Amino acid sequence: MNYPPQQWRLLITPPAPGAWNMALDEVLMESVEQVKVPPTLRLYAWDPPCLSIGYAQPYKDIDFIRLNDLKWDWVRRPTGGRAILHTDELTYSVIAPSFDPRVSGGVLESYQRLSSALMAALHSLNIPAESQPNRASMRDQLNGAVCFEVPSNYEIVIHGKKLIGSAQARRKHAILQHGTLPLWGDLTCITQALVFSDEQNRSAAAARLLSHATTVEMVLGGKIGWQDVVQAFIFGFQTELNLELIPADLSEREGLLAEKLAKTKYTHPSWLERI
Repeated sequence: MNYPPQQWRLLITPPAPGAWNMALDEVLMESVEQVKVPPTLRLYAWDPPCLSIGYAQPYKDIDFIRLNDLKWDWVRRPTGGRAILHTDELTYSVIAPSFDPRVSGGVLESYQRLSSALMAALHSLNIPAESQPNRASMRDQLNGAVCFEVPSNYEIVIHGKKLIGSAQARRKHAILQHGTLPLWGDLTCITQALVFSDEQNRSAAAARLLSHATTVEMVLGGKIGWQDVVQAFIFGFQTELNLELIPADLSEREGLLAEKLAKTKYTHPSWLERI
């Protein structure tokens, strides 16, 4: 698809706690909707490791004794999907007006368009990823608590294994899509912080996860630097979506609003324990 050339803002934010990361994504969506900032591609990481659950996922899926022993944070995302452990990864968020041709239309249409940029980024790293329709029967079979057990529609896979998990939140005039690319490490760690009826089921879930998901390190056979992946994402979005990404710093206003929202919403029981 041919897009008119456009300038977007590029934000690369330092590793931060989960509540702040989710608060900032929401603040950016509000700012774009109110036309206070340009459309934005944000690239970021998490510190400390954080378990995030989807907007409609029961918080009782989490084993809080184990979570606390592991010294991991947890947060509820403003987007759907299931549990993700954020560590050793690159996370991206795209925030754009709903009329922008790169994200306009339905969820599936915008997902496909943004997936093309993600694939271009991965191809530049010599990762032969592809985007494919969801296999509904497999999704029904693997309807567990872990996001990376099975791809959703047009998520990024390699050799049938999920590599990037993404989700959207929509307002009347703006769209947020964020997602995560696991770079290295043990994908099965997430099962240590979720509730299972017994250890046999926990082990089975870990084995199932490895058969349906992968990391960049597992694909390439070695580690790749975080900054190298950042540059690949910049390349993918600029070339595939006809963008000029302008590096910028977070504004003082956005930073203050994110701090406030992290305290009043993303660390508050009314949000965390809503389901």
